[in-house]
Amino acid sequence: ARIKKVIERVTPLTMVLQQLAAQSLAPTACTTIEEVGSTGVGALTITFLILAVSTIIFITRVGPATSQKVYYYCNVFICGLATMSYFAMLSGQGWTAVAGCRQFFYARYVDWTITTALIILELGLIAGAEPALIGGVMGADVIMIVGGYLGTVSIVTTVKWFWFVISMALFVVVMSMRKTRRFVFDS
Repeated sequence: ARIKKVIERVTPLTMVLQQLAAQSLAPTACTTIEEVGSTGVGALTITFLILAVSTIIFITRVGPATSQKVYYYCNVFICGLATMSYFAMLSGQGWTAVAGCRQFFYARYVDWTITTALIILELGLIAGAEPALIGGVMGADVIMIVGGYLGTVSIVTTVKWFWFVISMALFVVVMSMRKTRRFVFDS
């Protein structure tokens, strides 16, 4: 009987808190969206063209390469995926409206998740690092990018900061790995 009375008192309070939270987090319909201007479109175009040319150059280098073939393949995938991502952003795909009715390019985060991991793989192979270390750094990098994405799309400020701190902690892990004896990028 006592528990029933406590539940009866708590339930209306819980319902009110849930309604307030739902109202404060409810998305509002955007009548206008803050989109990239002409300077942004120009930057996307230039970047797309540079990446497209780079991809073509790396593709032509794969055939005659012998011992460096794996590095050229990595570069083809890195530049090719980035080319596709920038074309998606340039052509009006790969974005959505987020809080504040601003244009958010999620294609960039998909690109970064894959290409930065491939860059780490390539640098680790060049440095002669152990596969387990390369995999660990790649994993930390992917989680860092995903945390950045989640922070960007979060509405609540404290949640944004939570994801920022998680991402920065993983950034420190990624950067500290580059100084280990088995994974040296700097000469």
